[in-house]
Parts: sequence; structure tokens; C-alpha cells
Amino acid sequence: MNFDADLRPPTDYFLRGRRVLTPEGIAPRHLHIRAGKIAAIGPYEAVPAGAPVVDAGDLVVLPGLVDTHVHINDPGRADWEGFATATRAAAAGGVTTVVDMPLNAIPATTTLEGLQAKLRALEEKAFVNVGLCGGLVPENAANVGDLYREGLLAFKCFLAETGVKEFTHVSDRELAAGMKSLAAVNAPLFVHAELPEPLEAAEKALGPLALDPRSYDAWLLARPKSAEDAAVDLVAKTAKSTGARAHIVHLSASSALEVLWRAKDENIALTAETCPHYLTFASEEIADGQTAFKCAPPIREAENREKLWGALKEGSIAQVVTDHSPATIELKCSGSGDFTKAWGGIASLQLGLAIVWTGASARGASLVDVARWMSEMPARLVGLYGQKGCLAVGADADVIFFDPEADFFVDANTLEHKNKITAYQGRTLKGRVARTILGGQTIFTADSALGATFHGAPQGRWLRRN
Repeated sequence: MNFDADLRPPTDYFLRGRRVLTPEGIAPRHLHIRAGKIAAIGPYEAVPAGAPVVDAGDLVVLPGLVDTHVHINDPGRADWEGFATATRAAAAGGVTTVVDMPLNAIPATTTLEGLQAKLRALEEKAFVNVGLCGGLVPENAANVGDLYREGLLAFKCFLAETGVKEFTHVSDRELAAGMKSLAAVNAPLFVHAELPEPLEAAEKALGPLALDPRSYDAWLLARPKSAEDAAVDLVAKTAKSTGARAHIVHLSASSALEVLWRAKDENIALTAETCPHYLTFASEEIADGQTAFKCAPPIREAENREKLWGALKEGSIAQVVTDHSPATIELKCSGSGDFTKAWGGIASLQLGLAIVWTGASARGASLVDVARWMSEMPARLVGLYGQKGCLAVGADADVIFFDPEADFFVDANTLEHKNKITAYQGRTLKGRVARTILGGQTIFTADSALGATFHGAPQGRWLRRN
């Protein structure tokens, strides 16, 4: 019995395809799905006669993506995004687990009260599963372990100004105190790695460029690689002295790879991620006034981009996540093109898989690589691997059907993001998500005849760490 046309199959059924990715690689296989879990895996043909079947055909069956760097901004700034639109965008992009960052919401997730406000905001709104990241700020540096015990997956801090008053960056001493506290509970710390002193020096050195607020070159020069290099070095040294686990978010400067290599040689628990925008764009191609491209750290030169790809392919950079950081069109200063005033952040949650596959396939990487970068390694980072990040017996049945040969034109107005602005506007991307399955139930489909459709009420849940 084939249930391809039935988008709400029984709780006990078989899902099969000619190209199914498990930890053993891509091959014709079936997944026996029971009560939202993968109960067994077997050959494509070995499905009991008469059993309900969902057949992916020649579409590639992948584990749902895990995006550990998403700014949902809810509560308090839901006009920037919000749980309903963010998780719809995630589902449409094949992301079945998001980890929400602690800042930009009001209150920030730096206290128990802030955590409770976050949980109220996501209730009955999430179309995919949501993990939460707490914030390390000066006020809680000595006792962040207590907040971690409430079920958070990780913590995050900034080493330079954040842009919002509710979330303050930490000093060297506060970083060390926080990492010592987190080491005691083995919690990972995500670090926005730019130091203020090199940023301040670079801004003072701008000269005449500082007079043109529309200049992308001025923005790039104001956020030099040296600010990242020094910050990553500080984090590595502090991780070594405290025994904490540290993770560099949105690595932009390829020059900082030397610190990562040294940390690996010294067995320091330090990992790093990069983002689709750093792997796609180049500063030479960004015109003045194009504030949709503003982010921090900034998009750098084409040569730098290719070095990031090299580090990703050889494993020095562990993962790719979107750092989806949306804002209103007004805050992006789309009219004035003023880089000095525009909010820094790029919206790409719905597009991440296609963006990375477009770049990866052009450079000889495979879907096995992409699934490792965007599903397995992020799941490992936050302690979810085995439950998320793989198609394996015992894992949650979070699955996507992906057409790697299809391409599409990016029109921001058709995206599920609340604010219809993205740096990818007008680009042609390769690869399309045809179906997203969460806990065994289809929540999203897309095809040429019916377009994109969401199925059922929001069924995402808070992924509370046990």
C-alpha cells in the first residue's frame, strides 16, 4: 500500500528511496518508522507486503538539518522574525531542529525569567523542534552553570559590542569566569569572536572613507581580520586554562585558522563554524549601499572565501549554520544604504541547504559532506547526535526529501521569513527541498504542480536537555 499521496500516514509505516543517506553512506534503503522514531533500516525491496509505504523515488533522503545558530528574536522583537515565521522557514528549508540565540529577544535568555519568557513565546507556534541557548553576560558570569541545569543546550557570549542594550559583551576576566563555570557542567560556549581594541583602532584609521556611510569598503576595513584573530586566540587560551568547551561562531577570517590548527595540536576543546554568506559572497562584488549584505564579522574577499571552503573540506571548520539574523526593512536601511546605521545580519534560514549545496557541488563536495556539515556536526555540538543529525536506528524520524538537480530563483517575497529582505535576492540556487518530515509526520511539501504547502498544526517542541 503506497501512501505517497497521504501526507498523514499511520504512526507505523515504511519510508524508502533509491538514495537514502545513513551513516553508512547513500544507497537504496527503507526506514521503518514507528511512533516518530526510526525502528529499523533495511534494503529498499525488503518491505512487508501490504505495509504502508512512503516512497521518495529518486529524491535523496537526508536527515533533517540542525541549525545551531538562529536569531528568532521572540519575545520582544517578534516584528524582526518570531517563532511562527522562523520555524515555517526552517521547515521549508529542510531544517527540523533550530537552536535559538539568547539575544535580540526582550528579555534576553540570561536569567530563569528570560528562559521562562522564551518558553511562553514558542508554545504552540513552532513548526520544528527548538533548542535554546543561554547568554553569558557580565551579570551572570560566575553562575551560568545554574541556568544550564534548566535544560539549555549551550551558552553564547560576545567579546565586543552586541548592538542591543539587553545583552552586554564580556571582558577577558568575565570570559574566564564564565568558562570556568561552564567547564564544571561540561556546557559548550559559543563565542562571537571579535575584540573591541582592534575594532576601535580600525575605525580610527579609516580616514576619508569614514565620511561615506554607504561605503562597503569602509565597513570591511572597520572589522579587520586582526579583531577575529586576536579574539580566537584569547578563546583558545581561556579554553586551555579552564578546561571549557568553546565554539567560535560565524568564523569569517581565514587567518584565524592558524589558531584552530594550533588548538587541535594542543588538544584544546575548540571548534568553529562558518556560514553560507561567507562561503558564497565576496567583498569585491558588494556595491556601496547594499546593506542587505551587512553582517559582523563582514563578508571578506574571494580569496578568503576559498580558504574557508578549504578548511571546511579538510575539517578545520566543523560545520555550516546560517546565523539567520533578520530585521525589518527599515532597520536594514534599505532606502539610505547607510552601513553605519543598518542592522548587521543576513536572513537565510529557508535557503541554507540550497546555498551550501550550490557552492559545495561546484567545488567537488558531495551531499554526504553537506549533511555532515549541516546536520551531524551541529547535532554533535549541542549533544543531540543520535537523536538528531542522522538516519539511524533509534533516532527521531526527522527526514527530508531533497532534489539536488533542481534549481530555483530566489524571490524574497516568496520566502517564509517575516521580513522580505535577503542578500540572496535574485540568485539562482541549486537543490530543492521536496518534503520535510518531523517525528515521522510530513509537515511541508513542495512540488511544481501544487507549490509549497504546510501540513497540520505546529508540532515542534522544546528540546530540553536531559
